[in-house]
Amino acid sequence: MRSSSGSLIVFLAIILIVFVAVVPQGQSNGDPPAKTLKNPVTASAKSVAAGQQLYQKYCKFCHGDSAKGDGVQAPSGSHPRNLTDETWQKKVTDGEIFASIRDGVAPKFQMKGFRSKLTPQEMWHLVNYVRSLAPQSSR
Repeated sequence: MRSSSGSLIVFLAIILIVFVAVVPQGQSNGDPPAKTLKNPVTASAKSVAAGQQLYQKYCKFCHGDSAKGDGVQAPSGSHPRNLTDETWQKKVTDGEIFASIRDGVAPKFQMKGFRSKLTPQEMWHLVNYVRSLAPQSSR
């Protein structure tokens, strides 16, 4: 019995070490593969308008009409991203925005991914719309 208890403690300690080593790195560095994704859809007026229509259908309920993260249907205790925030707009790549739309937002995934509802092209239209929300100084 002692041997199996000791093995269990060692196993749990290893899991804890891996968790502590990996999770903060993922949160601080974003999604490295997503960072390098290039937007294949030109940010034309037509693309931004298509993204705006998609935003109205899928996003405004949590992110709000003005995209400041103040939507009336945001999950309790969540704080949806202010998509107009200049600091965030400068820091994040198009690929990271795309990955968030496609996969959802970790760690709690209160924003679920839209992989099953939107095509990749529609997601890129949303990226272009989100970019259009940036303050003039960050474009």
